[in-house]
Amino acid sequence: MLKQYPEAVKVVYKNFPLSSHKFALKAAAAALAAGRQGKFWEYHDELFKNYRYLNDKRLDDIAKELNLNMTKFNQDRQDSSLLKQIDRDLKEGRDIGVRGVPALFINGRRIHSRDLSNLKRLVDEQLEKQNKN
Repeated sequence: MLKQYPEAVKVVYKNFPLSSHKFALKAAAAALAAGRQGKFWEYHDELFKNYRYLNDKRLDDIAKELNLNMTKFNQDRQDSSLLKQIDRDLKEGRDIGVRGVPALFINGRRIHSRDLSNLKRLVDEQLEKQNKN
């Protein structure tokens, strides 16, 4: 969708670390710390590839594989502002009814079918509404 509509579609990522996953909070902080070095999505993608095998060493290994400055990475993932951001995201998710991940919304409306053709149709509908206004 981003490639097809680069000016019209914006992705907003919110953290929603599941309490049932022992390393979810640490992983969320690590991804945000990687983001401070311009590698959020790369780190994020590696987390999801490795979600069953996460531990402190794997979080560090991913950062090293992405050639992050490890001193900055380790400082940033302990930054209280990142932890507050995660808490805000989690509260916002709970407030709008998110119970698990991934959860997808288009203009505030929860989307259950993430089929690409369905997403395209929904985006087209929203763009059409916007163009009428």
